[in-house]
Amino acid sequence: RSSWLLLAPLLTPPVPVITAPPCSLCPEGAHRFQWIRNLVPEFGISSSHVKVLSSPAEFYELLKVQIKAAKQRVVMASLYLGTGLLEQELVYCLEETLEKSLQAKGSPDLRVSILLDYTRGSRGRKNSRTMLIPLLQRFPEQVRVSLFHTPNLRGLLRLLIPERFNETIGLQHIKVYLFDDNVILSGANLSDLYFTNRQDRYVLLRDSPEIADFFTELVDAIGDVSLQLQQDDTVQMMEGMVHPYQGDKVAYCEIANRRVMEVINSARTRQELLHAKTFHSSQPGSSLLSQQGSQASESLKPEPDTWIYPLIQMKPFGIQIDEMVTETLLTEAERDARIFLTTGYFNLTQAYMDLILGTRAEYRILLASPEVNGFFGAKGVAGAIPAAYVYIEHQFYSEVCYLQQQERVQLQEYSRAGWTFHAKGLWLYLAGSDLPCLTLIGSPNFGYRSVHRDLEAQVAIVTENKALQQQLHQEQEQLYLCSGVVSTSTFEQPNRYVKLWVKLVTPLIKNFF
Repeated sequence: RSSWLLLAPLLTPPVPVITAPPCSLCPEGAHRFQWIRNLVPEFGISSSHVKVLSSPAEFYELLKVQIKAAKQRVVMASLYLGTGLLEQELVYCLEETLEKSLQAKGSPDLRVSILLDYTRGSRGRKNSRTMLIPLLQRFPEQVRVSLFHTPNLRGLLRLLIPERFNETIGLQHIKVYLFDDNVILSGANLSDLYFTNRQDRYVLLRDSPEIADFFTELVDAIGDVSLQLQQDDTVQMMEGMVHPYQGDKVAYCEIANRRVMEVINSARTRQELLHAKTFHSSQPGSSLLSQQGSQASESLKPEPDTWIYPLIQMKPFGIQIDEMVTETLLTEAERDARIFLTTGYFNLTQAYMDLILGTRAEYRILLASPEVNGFFGAKGVAGAIPAAYVYIEHQFYSEVCYLQQQERVQLQEYSRAGWTFHAKGLWLYLAGSDLPCLTLIGSPNFGYRSVHRDLEAQVAIVTENKALQQQLHQEQEQLYLCSGVVSTSTFEQPNRYVKLWVKLVTPLIKNFF
């Protein structure tokens, strides 16, 4: 299957076909990525509301502070919640905040919604479910725990595949943590490693009610088509909802698609109306009253210099927005533009590989060395996964060398004693610029799983603000500082030896990890 044929509709005009006629409401050249808003809502915010975090400890402390300060809502989507002391402390923070809300005058306002993956969250005797049941029992009216079960794990397959291995079929992989109007986007899960020594990426969007509303609605939509955890550790679907693995698969996927696309399209319509209203109220012909109202709101809300685009990928439901936007960004990247792309699991789709090797921008790709791979030292078959990644990396590097692209496409391996690596995303530097104007941050790894199997979400952050661009640049530099450039000699090291059986099996299983 040729990725170029797949991309043909996007490559025909100089700007992708998904781009509508130029927006008459925007000054020309405000930024070159406005075509993304033809697919998803565009949220214009002030760069002063964006903070880039750098460490797991900072991420963990922020989670606790935000939970304790929440008044209206706590919405957390993750692959799973761990079972250690640090995770228990998060649950205690939730309990304490819910208790305060319960004791406040009148009816309690605080609502807590948690979305996890069913298979990963049910693994083992002590698991995410057993961690959260006390909250459901104590605050049944305020807490909702949804467990997404992929519709692709069903029938005989579901009966035969053992625990852990069943997670290869498809997962809820989105990581969004929001508290009232503050949103944290990350690739990190709610587990002690991600709070201590597993390097990831994290960005806080403060005082962003429209973005918080969007992600609340998105998590609610996925929650509505997920199994609901009960106080006795059983699960059940909402009344009238098709079951993900017992019901009709096509009907279930159609309902899920409709629910998620309703969220995306209604938010997009709201943002377009807001955009138009802001534009018209600032025009010379508008009434004095509306101008005064506009001026009053402007004094409270600074002019946006940063735009947030939520990119959703849910191939099981026929939603592939993130894939389209990522492929278009790679396609449109000009000569001398630089793209820094990072993934904890280097297993790019064929389409992404073809674009990296066939387009003109410079690439610096950061990936995990075997020692910092999350599967390093794992028991059983999983212990061979780092070697499989080495094999995939070697194959890609050989292709780069064959095409004589070593100067343009460079691989770098993250290595840090006592740490593992889980960061993903990209930073785009336009030709001639020392600072990035766009970053992608969220859950996708740019691999087959992210594109085809799992539920994923990230945001494109586009900014004209130099201070925020500097924050993003420093984040990129800090990650790449812990890396070494890959060369032919890298694969001659003893720890890069890949057993024959791993080489034979990798092509058969690479679409599952």
